[in-house]
Amino acid sequence: MTVYDVERVRAAFPALAEGAAHFDGPGGSQVAAPVADAVAETLRSAVANRGAVTRAEQRAEQAVVDARSAMADLLGTTPAGIVFGRSMTALTFEMSRALAKQWGPGDEVVVTRLDHDGNIRPWVIAAETVGATVRWASFDRETAELTVDDVTSLINDRTRLVAVTAASNLFGTMPDVREIADAAHAAGALVYVDGVHYTPHVGVDVVALGADFFACSPYKFCGPHLGVVTAAPSLLESLQPDKLLPSMNDVPERFELGTLPYELLAGVSAAVDFLAGLDESATGSRRDRLVASFAALEKHESLLADRLLAGLTEIERVTLLGRPARRTPTVLFRIDGMDGYAVHQALATHGVNAPAGAFYAIEASRWAGLGDTGAVRAGIAPYTNDNDVDRLLEAVAKVTR
Repeated sequence: MTVYDVERVRAAFPALAEGAAHFDGPGGSQVAAPVADAVAETLRSAVANRGAVTRAEQRAEQAVVDARSAMADLLGTTPAGIVFGRSMTALTFEMSRALAKQWGPGDEVVVTRLDHDGNIRPWVIAAETVGATVRWASFDRETAELTVDDVTSLINDRTRLVAVTAASNLFGTMPDVREIADAAHAAGALVYVDGVHYTPHVGVDVVALGADFFACSPYKFCGPHLGVVTAAPSLLESLQPDKLLPSMNDVPERFELGTLPYELLAGVSAAVDFLAGLDESATGSRRDRLVASFAALEKHESLLADRLLAGLTEIERVTLLGRPARRTPTVLFRIDGMDGYAVHQALATHGVNAPAGAFYAIEASRWAGLGDTGAVRAGIAPYTNDNDVDRLLEAVAKVTR
């Protein structure tokens, strides 16, 4: 039996005391107190470069080991395949450059218009640099659905990589990544999955998804600002990124440029532990507790999303954008006759944080006819409750009047 006590969860977020109803989580969630405490404690402690001699060296080493273990539990992978970086975008650029060393004219890369630009532009630039061809998969403008055939119809024996999102940060659409991955693998191609918007809402199993690379961002799931990419260690061993001569050449360290932010890694471990406790009845290993907690979280967020969608549908002048069959609890909408930024500002006067824009999913926004300005996005997070949803609906109703 899953247990989700949202008021207990909310009590762990000091930022909520400011009083706003936060629907800005897709751009970065609020941070749980244990995460902030872990970061602060590390900053207050003696820390040096990683090593095994002094206590300061050992503390840095342990922060890295713990964070790799935590992320492996969250994603269902191995600690040896966890790479940390400044952001998902920075890591994806790095991976694209390393992979492109193996490409040339005649090779092809498939990207989708549904994706965040962080999983498009690095591949476009890398392909152009080596003379490879980019093929674009489009989605249905009305439903925001990206079908398996939309992607697989572009895959052939020249395809070297397919880059696809596990969940659109603009529409919430969740494509069938496994079916896409199977088709890509059958053609001998690798699959790079953007899981930034997926990971905060769904229990992740990278192996089950069929992803060769899976990227995410801890600051989207109650943690600090970092990026993470996971891949099989054997796959990482096959890549040679540009690096400094004396820096470690082991995997995964060869991809981590410079000294890691040990305090933020401590925060990553704390964030994963916090997520593992969302269902306070869960038992077993941390991975077991994460699976149970995300099952409870998905149920909680799904109920709130249904409430939000139903409520917005009843408000005159509100137009919902996209209607994917499988989606995260993220809603994109507009108020007829109003600029999205004006709606964002008006909602803020009612204590509701729901920003507007294309949110770096610029290709998706343009393809859907929303231009570069996009629309208003409301995302549900672990700390969202019924009262928050009601406040958003009431605020939207007032703004439309």
